Amino acid sequence: RAGVHVVAYEDEAIGVMNIRDGRLRFSEVTLRPRVTIAAGADQKRALELHEPAHADCYVANSVNFPVRHEPTIVVASP
Repeated sequence: RAGVHVVAYEDEAIGVMNIRDGRLRFSEVTLRPRVTIAAGADQKRALELHEPAHADCYVANSVNFPVRHEPTIVVASP
């Protein structure tokens, strides 16, 4: 939607679980997406788009623990 052509997406998710109320539950999750964009695409703009995309994420907005993100943007070879 923002004009940045994504050609690949990988994610390394890490979660922390604790026992709360006698049940094992996630207390936080960190996502480390590695997004590959097309050659010539704006790498800075792609990185800037992560914050609003994260704020609009229905999964992150549906859970009762913090979901953090640490994105990496890679530009594909031409």
